[in-house]
Amino acid sequence: MAEVLSRQGLRGREIEIGRLDGLVEGVRQAGTSALGVLRGEPGIGKTALLDEAITRARAAGFSVGLGRADELDQIAPLASLVACLRHGERPLMSCDAFARLSHRHDQRIWLVEQLAGAIEARAVDEPVLIALDDVHWADPLSRFALGLLPVRLRTSPVLWLLTSRDDHGGAAEEIALAAARDLPARTVRLGPLSGTAMDQLARDTLGEEADDRVKELLEGAGGNPFLAVEMLAGVASADPASRLVPGVRGRLGSLPTSTLRFLQTGAVLGRRFTLADAAALLGRPPVTLLADLESAVRGGLLEDDGDHLSFRHDLLRQAIYADVPPSARKALHREAAAHLVTTGRSPMDAAPHILIGAVPGDEQAIALLGRAAHDVLPIAPALAADLAIRALELAPVASPLRFEVGEQAIVHLTRAGRNRQAVRTGQELLALRPSLDVFGRLQAALGDPLWNLSLAQELRHRAESGLDAGGGGPHVQARLAALRALAMSRDPDLEPAREAGCAALAQTVETGDRQARVTSLLALGEIELNAGRGGAALSHFTALRLVDEAYTAEEVIAHQHLDDYAAAERLLAVLEAEQEAPRPGMLRWAQANHHLGLGRLDDAEAELLTMQHLERNVGESVHQVNAHVIRCWIACLRGEPDEAGVCLEAARQALADKPDRGNQAAVAFAEAIIGRTASRLRDVEGPFTRWRLLRTWIAPAVRLALRDGDQDLAGSLAAQADAHAALNPGVPTVHAIAAQVAGLVGDDLDLLAGAHELARSSPRPLVRADIAADLGLALMARGRGGEALSPLNEAHDTFTDLGAHGEAARVRAHLETGSTRTVRPVQGWQALTATEKKVARLIAAGHTNRSAAGRLVVSPHTINTHLTSVYRKLAVNSRVQLTHIAMSHPED
Repeated sequence: MAEVLSRQGLRGREIEIGRLDGLVEGVRQAGTSALGVLRGEPGIGKTALLDEAITRARAAGFSVGLGRADELDQIAPLASLVACLRHGERPLMSCDAFARLSHRHDQRIWLVEQLAGAIEARAVDEPVLIALDDVHWADPLSRFALGLLPVRLRTSPVLWLLTSRDDHGGAAEEIALAAARDLPARTVRLGPLSGTAMDQLARDTLGEEADDRVKELLEGAGGNPFLAVEMLAGVASADPASRLVPGVRGRLGSLPTSTLRFLQTGAVLGRRFTLADAAALLGRPPVTLLADLESAVRGGLLEDDGDHLSFRHDLLRQAIYADVPPSARKALHREAAAHLVTTGRSPMDAAPHILIGAVPGDEQAIALLGRAAHDVLPIAPALAADLAIRALELAPVASPLRFEVGEQAIVHLTRAGRNRQAVRTGQELLALRPSLDVFGRLQAALGDPLWNLSLAQELRHRAESGLDAGGGGPHVQARLAALRALAMSRDPDLEPAREAGCAALAQTVETGDRQARVTSLLALGEIELNAGRGGAALSHFTALRLVDEAYTAEEVIAHQHLDDYAAAERLLAVLEAEQEAPRPGMLRWAQANHHLGLGRLDDAEAELLTMQHLERNVGESVHQVNAHVIRCWIACLRGEPDEAGVCLEAARQALADKPDRGNQAAVAFAEAIIGRTASRLRDVEGPFTRWRLLRTWIAPAVRLALRDGDQDLAGSLAAQADAHAALNPGVPTVHAIAAQVAGLVGDDLDLLAGAHELARSSPRPLVRADIAADLGLALMARGRGGEALSPLNEAHDTFTDLGAHGEAARVRAHLETGSTRTVRPVQGWQALTATEKKVARLIAAGHTNRSAAGRLVVSPHTINTHLTSVYRKLAVNSRVQLTHIAMSHPED
């Protein structure tokens, strides 16, 4: 039977095999990744073609990982990819490595990175093929990983081959779209076999030419090789009664009733099941099923690998499953769930059956779904949210159980990034008029999604409603008080907010509630940051980090505001060394700001791109707008107006997803700079929002206001800078900037000279250069050209060294050097940034992305961003080509 099946999928598939050969050879020669998707209806030969591709890849020296997704494994986290990576005698990941994953995977991005590291390590020595059959059944975490891994490993020789039913959308299309921009992605659609191929298939099966009667029979298969072989198996049978069986269901009708019941029970359990589980559902000892098992295997319906039984094809299982009456089907699924739990299986094993068989009010099913949701929350929050919502649907309306399950659903939806759905769920539960205790708990649960949606006023209203009601006990009241303070951190008057934050923190000391303590410390840090008190903000964020290390990035940024880049760098090094660093998007945001402050424009942009990619991967939009605005600013510094315009338009589009006041202010600032219109600066609402945005960009804003003759706006900005300096004694940058803008507004040369002197202690080279340029220009305006040369040359050289060629050109326009503009090429070795050259040399020396990241103390994601840019600038598509180019250039 196996030999026949091998041929059935290959007859008439010469073109498709050629395309797959091209993918295999392309990956082998280029040393970079590619993706292939085989699509078609069930039974059309996708699996046979995949097996043939695997055979050819092995012959070409590929290490192969093969897996098959199963319909009832759709909610088992990573079940589909586990099969791929644990396949064969030399699995891509060892048992020990998977054991470490199961104990330590507390976030999806980290888990994907571990998988990438294992695959990349193997790909250093030999090309790798990862093949997943029936990807349309893949579990959400495997789909998530497959959406990231091909791009993450695009510079390694990894071929991804997936098979999928030919439906529009679905997992295959999502994965292909995610990869298409960065690597070759080919979809091969399998259509019906030709008449000639069907005749060849009949000859293969029967051992002789098909007669007219057989050809007429085959017409009913519609060119589907699996259905054709099933029909031909009946023709070849020694049993005259089955010679003309016209399809799969006819074959099943010829089986003994006991065998059919056995198969139906197995179909309920899934494509793969154990004899013991089937026997338990049938209420029979396993030994009594031997005859039925032998009949099913002999008839080509089941395969037995010694541990599990599996249906030879999905079509067989589905045909058998469809013949089970719906009411019996649900009952069997309920029994299956009860049996799995009784025998010690995990809630996740029982969950697929509960989802199908549970009835409203089934408290055991609700409890099991809740446990399953809790277990998968760290690595598959979207799945956890789906399970929690299903549990909520099963809970009786207005019962205590419904509110308990609903509260967990809000939490899980929030973790999954489905904040609006979380808020709607909370509103629906509150409309049921719960008790005061439940009312308070629900209002507290709504805090995180409302904060994530930047709905500070609604958050404050709900927190105060919960506090006024007084329900939920001391812990809930402490959380509500902390949430109220957090909401007030966005108020114009921050003194009441500070008092509320301090009171909330004191309340957490009394209750000992960790969640309330985290929220109150975050609130106080945000309040002080918005108030411009850098030292106070740092003290709160440091205390917050000691309670929850996930907030280390906030402390890093607070250090940066105080010009303490050494302390910030120490914390960042610790985070980069952590294999499980929490909140990877926030970490990249902190690292981007670190690079930007130190004038490393290229590195800052790479981190911003990585951060945006990570946020999109997990469905977040925390820093999307600000990242686009900063990239717009970097483009302006470089003198790239077209790129600045592209980033500004991207910022406007991202603003639609999160139109809070801070994001609106950021876009208004970018529009002012791009459009050279000071009036847009007036749209930056509120003094604190304005100066927080303009901390180190306030001088260009003041110059723009003065150019437009808006003395009031320029004076207001200067006054805010002066107030900020008064709140931050001992921070050189803020005092230098305050003196700079005061000198610009008052046309005061002494203030500008003082700013220049203060700036010598600032760690921010862009600020130093900007102040030097203003001093030089002021001296030239007074006819003191000789004295102006020194600060102007200082500014010009610093801007040039940092790659801020637009600013360098602005200064050079006032220098009589006659020099031409220095512009970095866009292609070739000299187009690479300093960091890109380091990355290129490390990769050329044989480093993996992970080991290169360790050498440069950055994340593998960032190395991937740099390496992609290197490939583009050098016009190469393999590590071999990169190595030749890197070795041909001497060390800088």
